[in-house]
Parts: sequence; structure tokens; C-alpha cells
Amino acid sequence: MRKLRNSELNRLSIEEFKTSRKIPLIIILDNIRSLNNIGSVFRTSDAFLVKKIYLCGITATPPHKDIHKTALGSTESVDWEYVKDTYTLVEKLKSDGTKVCAIEQAENATMLNDFLPTTNTTYALIFGNEVKGVQQNVVSACNSVIEIPQFGTKHSLNISVSCGVVVWDFFCKITDELS
Repeated sequence: MRKLRNSELNRLSIEEFKTSRKIPLIIILDNIRSLNNIGSVFRTSDAFLVKKIYLCGITATPPHKDIHKTALGSTESVDWEYVKDTYTLVEKLKSDGTKVCAIEQAENATMLNDFLPTTNTTYALIFGNEVKGVQQNVVSACNSVIEIPQFGTKHSLNISVSCGVVVWDFFCKITDELS
């Protein structure tokens, strides 16, 4: 086996990415403290053609050198917007027909492996603060909660890891539906 050179990866240009078909998925970052986590979420969103990212509350916004360090330019390709209040955003998205799901450990949560996205539906997935998670009033306002099953002694994942796991799972399930 030989590693592929960058020129062999068939990467989209920023212009091609902007006009490409996106998966019906929005990411909401609720009060994320780590600039590196924010950048990593941008990169994951670029990799799997996420429609948009909303940065809420204390979540920092580009341009910032520490976001750029992990985003590696994906802040230029992925559409994003800052919204101060996550709860208000959730209510607006729901009124527009978007299914909003908190990624959290909560009563009556649907395990990620059991979650089946509906075709012709846009979803918004909320990832919360590194210590406190998604705000309770926001969890309560969501259509549902999705939990990542975990089996070890720790029952928490870094937010950028959680985003990678959930977005990849969603991407696989929704592209299977579209095929």
C-alpha cells in the first residue's frame, strides 16, 4: 500500500464546496469554551458536507488563530452564523420544520445506534459545553435527545469527538437513505 498524495485526494475547492449538495444537517454549538473544539467541529462539518454551523452563547467565532489551528481553513468553506441565545435559535428552527436533537445523556434519550433519521427532513444537532453539557432549557425545547452509548468507566467524550461520531453516523444513515 502507498499513501495517497494530496493531489490524489480529489478535494473540492472552496467554491465547489459552497455549491455542492449538503446533507440535511445543521450543527449547533451551545457555549463551547475550547477554540480547538470549535475548529475541529468545522473540519468534521466540512468532511461530511454539513449544511451550516450555529455558534451560540460564549462560543467563539472565526477568525481566531486557535480556531484556525484545528479548522485548517474549513471556516471558509462551511457556512456559519453566530446567534447569542441557543433557546431562541431552537424555537426558530423548530418553527421552520427542522427536527432539533440535543446530543446529551438524558431520560428517554434515543441511543445513537437506534436513531433513524427521516428522509426529506432537516436535523439540527446540539453539542453542549465541555463541563455542563447542553443547557437544560434547551434540552427541554428539543424534539428529542440522542445519546452516544458508552461502555467504559467514563461516560463522557470530548465535544469534538462526540461531533465526529454523531455526524459520521448521521452521514452514513442519511446517504444510505438517499441511495
